[in-house]
Amino acid sequence: MAVQRVNINTDLIQWAILRAGYSLDEYLDKKPKVKEWLDATALPTVKQLESFTQNVHVPFGYMFLQSPPTEKIDIPFFRAGKEKTDRISLELFDTVQTIRKRQDWLSDYLEDEEFESLDFVGRFTVKNTVEEIVEDIRKVLEIPRDWAKEHNNMFSALNYLTSKIEAKRIIVTFNGVVGNNNRRPLRVEECRGFVLIDEYVPFMFVNAKDAKVAQVFTIFHELAHIWLGISAGFDNNNFLPANDEIELLCDKIAAEFLVPKERLLDFWKKGEDDTRALYKKFKVSPIVIARRALDLKLITKESYFDFYNSYVSEVRSSPKGKGGDFYATNRKRISTQFARFVESAVKEKKILYTEAYRLTGLKGKTYTKFTEEHLT
Repeated sequence: MAVQRVNINTDLIQWAILRAGYSLDEYLDKKPKVKEWLDATALPTVKQLESFTQNVHVPFGYMFLQSPPTEKIDIPFFRAGKEKTDRISLELFDTVQTIRKRQDWLSDYLEDEEFESLDFVGRFTVKNTVEEIVEDIRKVLEIPRDWAKEHNNMFSALNYLTSKIEAKRIIVTFNGVVGNNNRRPLRVEECRGFVLIDEYVPFMFVNAKDAKVAQVFTIFHELAHIWLGISAGFDNNNFLPANDEIELLCDKIAAEFLVPKERLLDFWKKGEDDTRALYKKFKVSPIVIARRALDLKLITKESYFDFYNSYVSEVRSSPKGKGGDFYATNRKRISTQFARFVESAVKEKKILYTEAYRLTGLKGKTYTKFTEEHLT
């Protein structure tokens, strides 16, 4: 039986290689077979073309288009000290697309099930004060002012905040790679988090590669976006905001919620001005406390950057932990709240298992074990 070969548009091959972030010449040197396709001296088999698309993370069907598709991200990404950008990595692009597909499905499902829209989404504007917005977030989420002192470590604090947020139908996902592909990491330097606004179910993404104490700040930055009704992503490099009115406001809201001005000033007056020690009281990164002290003119900009560079250097040189349990990790990557909605739809025969597998990224026995044993 003859091997089936495929006629291809060489423009699509070049586009796919560059889209994946490779240098064309370097990629072809390592993949001489692909170079033959571009030189028109050979045609790929179906299996070879499938292998190629998996390697460059492109849907197989794209190879049969007339021309490369235009892929655009539909939310702004902000860089510290700069304005928004539409240039993001393929890993981040694919992550946003995955979260968007989950949100689209769940939003439609909730609307069909006659859930009410969430009245706090977009409740405020830049005309409102930081204090007004912080107080409303606190009230809606039912988080007391002294919540941090009840938690002995960051894992407990993050779990508490996540449960409070998801109880209000905001989906929170933590991941440091694309899906479950550990060979496609998401760089903290590019994205600490993003949020996709929806009146039925906002989705919040937090980069799990970031330090736990930094993730807390990201969560409240994204909550501020939800209360303002504006989707966005950010890198918050050096824990400084982008040059944008909304980003500046979201940073102030997160800072006031986590490190209230009056409480920090009170500690400072008592001589408790060690940012490394204060993080235990506020359950946020010492850098966030230092940033807050800078904003309140308690320290100089030079002191802030000296501390920032020293602290980051220490964190990067500290030993890294081992990989966690697969199912525990996926509780965070998928969100147990989201997974429960998917499983409910399966049981109600609203969707097939194949759709549930697509939405969660889990298949067969793995999906069954996850839903039966890890959604409590």
